[in-house]
Amino acid sequence: MSQGTGTLHLLPVGLGDAPIDRWLPREAQAIAGGLGLYIAENAKTARAFLKLTPLARPLQEIVIHELGPRVDEATLAGWLAPLREGQDIGLVSEAGCPAVADPGARAVAIAHAWGVPVRPWVGPSSILLGLMASGLDGQRFAFHGYAPVDPAERARQLKAWEQVSSRQRQTQLFIETPYRNTAMLASLLEHLKANTRLCVARSLTTTDEWIRTMTVAQWKSQPRPALDKHPTLFLFLAS
Repeated sequence: MSQGTGTLHLLPVGLGDAPIDRWLPREAQAIAGGLGLYIAENAKTARAFLKLTPLARPLQEIVIHELGPRVDEATLAGWLAPLREGQDIGLVSEAGCPAVADPGARAVAIAHAWGVPVRPWVGPSSILLGLMASGLDGQRFAFHGYAPVDPAERARQLKAWEQVSSRQRQTQLFIETPYRNTAMLASLLEHLKANTRLCVARSLTTTDEWIRTMTVAQWKSQPRPALDKHPTLFLFLAS
C-alpha cells in the first residue's frame, strides 16, 4: 500500500505444464495466492494458475475480470477503481509476463495515470528466454507478434524483416498459432537466405523444451522438429 492506494501486481504465468517452483519465486506465489481481485487475459487460464499458488481464500471467491479486445477504457477503469480505495489487484497474461505482447499494458497505463504503484514480479517471458538461448543479437531486437497467415503476404513480410535484420543487425522475433508452426518453419526455410541464422524455441520451461539455432542451409539438411501443438518462438538474424 502507498498513501491509501493499492498496488497493481504484474504476475507472470507459466508457459506450459511445469512445476510452479521452476518458474515463479515463492514470494510471487504468495502474493498471487493472497489477492482477491484479478484482471486476466483469459479467466480460465488465470484460474488454472491460481490453483498452483497457496490460496488464502477459496478460488470461487476470487473475482477475475477478463480483459478481452472489446473491453472499453471506462469498463477497465471501473475494474481498477479498487486500487484507489487501497485494494491490491493482480494482472496476469494467458501465458508469460503480463503487459508484454499482451493487452494488460492498458491496465498498467491507467495505474500510472492515477499515480498507483505498479510492481512487476519476476517470472517467465518466452521472448526473453528465447532471445537469451538463441545466441543471436540480444542488443538489438524486435518482436512482431504474428506473421501474416496468407502465404504470399507471409513470404513478403519475412523477406522484409530479413532486410531490416541485415541492415540493422537486428534479431527478429515472432510467434505463431501452434497448429501452424510446421507451416511457418517451412516458410522460413523457403524464403530466408541460406546464411541467415534461425532459432526455433519450443515449449520453453517445460519438459518438452527444445531450442536450436542453425543457418537456414543447415536447417534444410536436418530432420525437422515436432512443433504442432507446442507454443513456439521463432527468431532469426540475417548476415
